[in-house]
Amino acid sequence: MIRLFVALEMPPAHKQRLLSLCHGVRDARWVTEENLHLTLRFIGEVEEPLVADIVAALQSITAETFPLTLDGVGHFKTGRRIRSLWAGVAPSDALLNLQERIDAALRRAGVAPDGRRFTPHITLARLKGGTPERIGSWIESNAAFWAEPFTIEHFTLFESYLTHTGSIYTPVEAFGL
Repeated sequence: MIRLFVALEMPPAHKQRLLSLCHGVRDARWVTEENLHLTLRFIGEVEEPLVADIVAALQSITAETFPLTLDGVGHFKTGRRIRSLWAGVAPSDALLNLQERIDAALRRAGVAPDGRRFTPHITLARLKGGTPERIGSWIESNAAFWAEPFTIEHFTLFESYLTHTGSIYTPVEAFGL
């Protein structure tokens, strides 16, 4: 089995801007520079033979390049527990369109649909037992986060390997727009 996801890579300058947010919350597990990305579709574990079908399906996608702007911060929670901190992106019809095309292509290749609604973001930290009170000052101090737009020219299929020290993401193939 191989664990896969499709994502947009961040340019080096934007990774540095994102890393500037990665401090100030006790016990947060901050994402490393090399793992900063915007997930377009988590695929999960698949059998090796399906990888070729996934690559072929992703190669069939056509879309225009488009600008993307990092904008704001937020969090995801389960009940009252905050699970992750993230940087957001400005609304983008082109991004949503690309994500929908990727999702449709993966379904045609035999990948089960993702039941979660797509919420574009770049995960910055994971938390165990985070409470709103604990991260409130981080959200407040970083609420105005913004970075210059950059052009999305490709998306990438990644393999994800889980280790006891964190995830290792390896590009499988990049697909130009």
